[in-house]
Amino acid sequence: MAVKSVSIRIEEEMLKKLSYVADYEGRSLNSHVLVLIRESIKDFEEEHGLITDNISPSDNVKPAGKN
Repeated sequence: MAVKSVSIRIEEEMLKKLSYVADYEGRSLNSHVLVLIRESIKDFEEEHGLITDNISPSDNVKPAGKN
C-alpha cells in the first residue's frame, strides 16, 4: 500500500487542542490524526457497508455545497 501525503488548513486553536489530545494519548499528531480517520471510516462502514476498491467518485454521496 502506497503512503500518500495530504495538507489541511486548520484553525490554530483547533490544532493546539488536537496536539494536546495526541500528546495525552502518547501519540504524535500525525498518528493521532490517522487514528481518528480510521475510526471515522470504521463508523461509516458499520452504518453504510464496506467501502470497496472499486468506488467511482460519482458513487460518493456528498453534502450539497454552500450557495
